[in-house]
Amino acid sequence: MPMFTYVVKDFKGKTKKEIVESLNEQTLAEKLQNQGYFIISIAPAVKENLKQVQVRKFTHTRVNLEDLLGFARQLATMLESGVTLLRSLTVVADQIESKELYAIVVSLKSDVEQGKTLSSSMDKHPKVFSPFWVSLTEVGESSGTMPLVFEKLAVYTEQEAAFRSTIISALVYPGVLFCVSLAAIAFFAFFVAPRFETIFATMKTDLPEITKIMLFTFKFVKKNFLLIAAGTAGLVYMLRKYMRTQTGKLLFEKFMFSLPAAGKIYKLIIVERFSSQMAILVDSGVPILYSLEITERLVENISCGLVVANIREAVREGKLLAEPMEKSGFFPPMAVQMIKVGEETGQLGKMLKHVSEFYKTTVEAFMKRIGTLIEPVMLIFMGGVIGTIVLAMFLPLFNLTGG
Repeated sequence: MPMFTYVVKDFKGKTKKEIVESLNEQTLAEKLQNQGYFIISIAPAVKENLKQVQVRKFTHTRVNLEDLLGFARQLATMLESGVTLLRSLTVVADQIESKELYAIVVSLKSDVEQGKTLSSSMDKHPKVFSPFWVSLTEVGESSGTMPLVFEKLAVYTEQEAAFRSTIISALVYPGVLFCVSLAAIAFFAFFVAPRFETIFATMKTDLPEITKIMLFTFKFVKKNFLLIAAGTAGLVYMLRKYMRTQTGKLLFEKFMFSLPAAGKIYKLIIVERFSSQMAILVDSGVPILYSLEITERLVENISCGLVVANIREAVREGKLLAEPMEKSGFFPPMAVQMIKVGEETGQLGKMLKHVSEFYKTTVEAFMKRIGTLIEPVMLIFMGGVIGTIVLAMFLPLFNLTGG
């Protein structure tokens, strides 16, 4: 789409100059007049001005949750203030720090200028805007509640980002300690062990079993390092490829659910996700069957997706939501009872929100506790590994001195 430079004055007499995309000069002139501007000039953008647009710098390429949060929050604020959708998209695009999202928003603006709905334009970018976003936007367009819809999307994205951050934070420190342990082993294998082996060779004495085992292990790792690294990378690649298949995902989910304590929390995370998405969809006026269909695709768990599909079929046959949920055995009794009360009182959206908040709090509390417990365990593990290596290396010297 061609770019144009325009100069206009608003009703206060303030001059404004901007470079925008438009089908032609006449379309842009009509648009500006409808916005109440007095047009001074409109002309095709010269190359120098276009270069200024093209050299814009972005902080990152991909789209993350923070980008979507900023997009939803800014769009909600501007629409609530009475700014038109096209103007809102223009302003929001200028604030975006993601190169990919910027290109998408420019595409959205172009589609809207041509008379397409925002929801249909968002549907063209499923990797960024899920069916959840598209459906809510469609509801906002049909009901005239776009600001409210984007405010809900902003709140949901903010909560999801905070929830994910809590889980990741609890696992970061143990992960760092584990990597330090591996680094220590590699350091001893490649740099320390060979020097000790040279010293032991000059001693001409029998080495303790633990030292022999340690030296043999280090020598094996050093000699076959590339083979071990390639084998590990190949195994990880094959596992990841298998995990992308439905059979692999189901097997992994079954394994996760079978874990003593983590399995329960894993299921609660899925229940929380289901409840939070259903709460927003139902509250926004999306029909229950369509809400279940959207949630089935978004829950990111095949086992739960199959359960939701069965629930949807039961609801289609005229049953209430709580009944098939209870029969599935997947959802905790407390969640089923709260949803049952919500259906009986006509407050299903409210009750789903309470269920989501309850399990979110439960998971966050568990992750904080598990993080506190894992830290000392990992410290003991790291100390044990490094201590064993040091003991194995220095024990022959201690024996020689003692002798």
